[in-house]
Amino acid sequence: MTRRILIGGLFHETHTFLEEITGPGAVRIRRGADLPARRGDGSTMDGFLAVAERNGWALVPTLEASAMPSGTLDHAIFEDFWTEFAAVARPALAAGIDGIWLALHGAMVTTGSHDPEGELLERIRALPGAADLPLFAVFDLHATFTDRMARFADGLVGYRENPHADAFDASVLSAELLARSLETGVRPRMRSRRFPIVWPPTGTGTADLPMKALSEEARRIEREDPGVWAVSIVGGYSFADTPDTGAAAVVVGTGDDASAERHLDTLAGIADRLKAAGVPREWDLDAAIDDAIARGIRGPVVLVEPADNIGGGAPGDCTTILRTFLRRGLTDAAVVIADAAAVRALADAPVGGTATLSLGGSSRLDPGPVTVTVELLSRSDGRFVLEDRNSHLAAMQGVNIEMGPSATVRAGGVSILLTSFKTPPFDLGQLRSQGIVPERLAFVGVKAAVAHRRAYDRIAAASYTVATPGPCPSDLTTLPFRHVRRPIFPLDPPWRPA
Repeated sequence: MTRRILIGGLFHETHTFLEEITGPGAVRIRRGADLPARRGDGSTMDGFLAVAERNGWALVPTLEASAMPSGTLDHAIFEDFWTEFAAVARPALAAGIDGIWLALHGAMVTTGSHDPEGELLERIRALPGAADLPLFAVFDLHATFTDRMARFADGLVGYRENPHADAFDASVLSAELLARSLETGVRPRMRSRRFPIVWPPTGTGTADLPMKALSEEARRIEREDPGVWAVSIVGGYSFADTPDTGAAAVVVGTGDDASAERHLDTLAGIADRLKAAGVPREWDLDAAIDDAIARGIRGPVVLVEPADNIGGGAPGDCTTILRTFLRRGLTDAAVVIADAAAVRALADAPVGGTATLSLGGSSRLDPGPVTVTVELLSRSDGRFVLEDRNSHLAAMQGVNIEMGPSATVRAGGVSILLTSFKTPPFDLGQLRSQGIVPERLAFVGVKAAVAHRRAYDRIAAASYTVATPGPCPSDLTTLPFRHVRRPIFPLDPPWRPA
């Protein structure tokens, strides 16, 4: 018997401390046949499709809506998504569906909801014919996991690695659990526990404590308890100010409640014991450069700037690193600035010509634009193919990336890649495609927190995480939280670090 599976996707990491409202123009919609056409593109949808192909499932695609991390989403976008989703789902359910699978992020916030993913799952369950169907999904390690998400789905599986090199694999696992449920007729349940902890993205790398210890315990539980189908450690997304913001753990399985609670107790104890390890120390920018020079390091020296972390919702145009490179007269240095207006200003400039530009500085937390005279080295349509198919960029966008019209310019010894669309620096193909050879750089500024490591750690002679002004600070005590439950580490005494 051929199984019929309803599929869709909703993906946005929402930075609620940004003043912007993310509108329809920022959202990419794929509909109907566009979803199964993602087979082979390395996305989470592709991971599901690989399992569906192996099992011979017939797919009923709805739609997939996604946007780059940014400010609070206009709730009308969510309602429009639901209208389209339900318009396909209702007749499909009436005709007969065997299961439901979704590609989610898990940290969306709209102008009308702190928990749109939970609301989506609840609405799906309320559709005629959906209440008793197995419902599985994949979600991001940096999700905001809620009670409603656990209640209305059978198995939500999170990425296990940060950087998210395993997003495809996590999607495969979630689809395999759906297959297991269909084959056995058994529907697992989810139990979750939110910890009174919120870590910045820089504190959630899975190669480091505390996430390393939590991940190792999660894998031990899966190996040793036959009633557990999957355990997800949720690093949380600290820039979404909601009642459920923070780290969490999720157990999917068929064991009894007492067993699941014991596992969650163990994980909660590890998180509490190691919570301070999730608050990173950062370098002063000039001190980091001085240290690299004093040590005679022959580049690339990677200067990581989490405060302008594009993958966390920042604009990608903060100017502190660029200012410092120029002020110090560094050579063989490079930085990427998202600035569509600057690209347009170069539209009529000849390659090899010069122009005076005002670059970046859109954030109210940034020192402001840098005015500089540059030489135009090249311009392009900004398209490139990921060198690393397991790059975190592939999870949502696939391997074909569009930065929009782009230009590479030089000011003194500093190469500046100007893009129209902010693009997370998770793949070396970004620079290489625009004529910048990353291995030849002495210094490179990277607007990220952890997800850049898979690309840049392979070539870095040294790496420094630096403290700069911007909307994604690692010091969470500087943010005006209003909705997060209290008390919570590290915001409140007696936990607040000195």
